[in-house]
Amino acid sequence: MRLKDKVILVTGSTTGIGEGMARLFAREGARVMVHGTRQQAAQALVAEIGANASFVVGRLEDPQIPAKLIAGTIAHFGRIDSLVNNAALIARGGIQDTNAETFDLIIAVNLKAPFLLIQAALPHFRKQGTGRVLNIGSINGYCGERTQCVYSVSKGGLMTLTRNLADAHGAEGIRVNQLNVGWTLTPNEFALKKREGLPEDWPSKLPKTYAPSGRLLSPADVAQAAVFFLSDEAALINGAILDVEQYPMIGRNPTKESY
Repeated sequence: MRLKDKVILVTGSTTGIGEGMARLFAREGARVMVHGTRQQAAQALVAEIGANASFVVGRLEDPQIPAKLIAGTIAHFGRIDSLVNNAALIARGGIQDTNAETFDLIIAVNLKAPFLLIQAALPHFRKQGTGRVLNIGSINGYCGERTQCVYSVSKGGLMTLTRNLADAHGAEGIRVNQLNVGWTLTPNEFALKKREGLPEDWPSKLPKTYAPSGRLLSPADVAQAAVFFLSDEAALINGAILDVEQYPMIGRNPTKESY
């Protein structure tokens, strides 16, 4: 068990990638604090995982909630070894059709909340002499789709936050790394594409440009990478950004590929 007895808080873990991580972390021996905005969903997942899981509920756009999540984790498990900043919001729109309220909401959840969560966890990591933070970013952080302007900006900021804090706190035994996740088939992504007009079987009809392996990433694929970064195998890795994607983002030019 690669995460035996480690206490890990995973934000946004009642569905999708976060749920996949919570389940795998528990199977790897961790004690997992599940987080979401829907108490019923959190309770159901914890009931499935078993005694090594508990849950906290709260909306991350509220700046008071991050500290409460850290405090709740420590109150239940007695410590916190790792924080996974997974929760995120996405909204379609470019600069001309995104209002200030949407901008503030996306930045609050995707960037400000991870900042505040890490800020609240730092004193506990320092007391223990060790701590791990894994930020879940996106390949959109490098540039992003035209219709995902603010989301992309938030994930670009998260990369800078990751590297800055890794540099600032590495000597204290605190490791901060990030996964930039590519296109992943989650229940929310499946439903979104159907709402946007794709057929029921759209995941099986993607061109090789987007899915060279013949399928999209799954939450389980991302979770496997997360286990490595939170395990003792990655004890000396700090400030790393790993692209969990099927092709290189830098230098790729799919418009010139032939089929």
